[in-house]
Amino acid sequence: MKPRRSVLWVVATQWRGQAWSGGDDPNVHTPGLVELAARGVSYSQATTPHPFGPFARAAMLTGVPSPENGVRDYFDPLPRSARTIAHEMKEAGHRTAHFGKWHLSRRDPKAPLVGEVHARQIVPEADRGGFEFWEGFESGFLLNDPWLHGTRLAEPVQITGYQSDVLVDRTAAWIHEQDQSWFAVIDLEAPHPPYNAATPVGIEELEMSSILLRENVPDSATVRARQDLVGYYRHIAATDRAIARLVSELPEDVVVIVTSVHGDMHGSHGRFRKGWPYEESVRVPFIVAGAPGAETGSINPASVSLLDLPAMTRNWSAGRAWVCNREQAPISMPSVVKLPDQADRIWSGWRSADRKVIHLADDSPWLEFDLEKDPTERENLADSSAQS
Repeated sequence: MKPRRSVLWVVATQWRGQAWSGGDDPNVHTPGLVELAARGVSYSQATTPHPFGPFARAAMLTGVPSPENGVRDYFDPLPRSARTIAHEMKEAGHRTAHFGKWHLSRRDPKAPLVGEVHARQIVPEADRGGFEFWEGFESGFLLNDPWLHGTRLAEPVQITGYQSDVLVDRTAAWIHEQDQSWFAVIDLEAPHPPYNAATPVGIEELEMSSILLRENVPDSATVRARQDLVGYYRHIAATDRAIARLVSELPEDVVVIVTSVHGDMHGSHGRFRKGWPYEESVRVPFIVAGAPGAETGSINPASVSLLDLPAMTRNWSAGRAWVCNREQAPISMPSVVKLPDQADRIWSGWRSADRKVIHLADDSPWLEFDLEKDPTERENLADSSAQS
């Protein structure tokens, strides 16, 4: 019997698939992810099943899309009865831990999303998805000096430092304590708005005038896009640096998966933030090192989804190879999140490496793109009467 392998998920938020050195964004430099990809495989067509935090997190932990996993609304908690990959890994003999952002507990819809109210909210043990060790926060979007609570911290304690660095330190300390195989998730959160709210030390800021925008950003959105992207790229650089530091402290046989729960429009098609079915919102980086059977330094064009994370983890932790047999990845928004800039309609559909088809809630066509010929999605092939 092969020995069990330890597995680490490194999860970010709002990090779109184009915005790393292996993507097509000329503004970014991510040596940490490049080095990790050289040791493993980059899934170049990876997508989130739902380009919004709680829906995507529920889906990746359970392997079940929203709303079937119990999360339909932005403020829905993950049901306590939900079976997650943490339950499975514990039963298979691994220690389990979660660090960082949770965003799956019940929250007060009337409380400000940004600030200490949500940052200091206690996530009850029964709402922690079956993880044995849990240390993090519900939300709050502070990015500097996070408030942490959990298994060893009964009440929230504010830790000084850039959020990604703090979480890396505490995750690495837990890993070094383990004397058997383990499964851990570190949800770093950055790069998340408000993009100008935190200033990671040692990361230079780009000049707005030097930022090259995607071809599908209209003139009306360029100023705001550049204002956001100045901070966005800075957070990407800081997060990449933190990830590299964590990876450098891991045993060589650990399987490491780096991804994001969704992307960010940043002005493409005149849109901002997430929830939209466009490439900037649904494509995510997905880099794996140490996976059994994977060709070192390879690029895999399979239609991988965050929904595959539990199956990948089960196989790789047992020393087995995993192959994606899906030709199309499902993508959807199960409800409208009534926050500024977010998608204003329910939609569902699928994406392959060369095609995307999206329908509205009444099954009428909304968007269709030939991604091979039109990678920036400027020619909608759907029925023109459905366009808006």
